[in-house]
Amino acid sequence: MIPLVDLFSLCAIGAGVFFFFAGTVGLLRFPDSLTRLHALAKADNLGLGLVALGLLPRADSALAAFKLIVIWALVLLSGASTAQLIGRALRRGRK
Repeated sequence: MIPLVDLFSLCAIGAGVFFFFAGTVGLLRFPDSLTRLHALAKADNLGLGLVALGLLPRADSALAAFKLIVIWALVLLSGASTAQLIGRALRRGRK
């Protein structure tokens, strides 16, 4: 059972790191600010969710697992709100 949990954690964290890397590549390669913002917001939210999912089986207690979920939810909400505000400011500046 333990090697399966180890494999699950490794795969989820590895996939999360891949999405972080993909978001960074999108940030560097896309031509304008809105597409860069979109790539970064989507990839980072998914990457952090996968890393948190991979760390959940490693949590020492239910409280530690709950803290991981709360941290992911707060980052998800703040990242989406910030991306919306930055995108709106960019759109207003273009008109």
